[in-house]
Amino acid sequence: MGFAKMDIEHLEKRFGIAAVEKGFITSDQVIEALTIQVAEDLSIGTHRPIGKILLESELITLQQLDEVLKSMGISENNV
Repeated sequence: MGFAKMDIEHLEKRFGIAAVEKGFITSDQVIEALTIQVAEDLSIGTHRPIGKILLESELITLQQLDEVLKSMGISENNV
């Protein structure tokens, strides 16, 4: 596993934790999104960020997504 992949996985975990801490989603919803992410990685070989999965599943809003990213020091343009 390369550094870039480890870095992405670390950010995915941080995003989930931050979203739960802000009360936007539950830990079960993070696990569900991570399960979807892994299934897609294995079946079609594409990596969709957890925030995008949660947004497209209508579990968080775009405003909540932006707030979590800002709390992590990441702008939406970097995602």
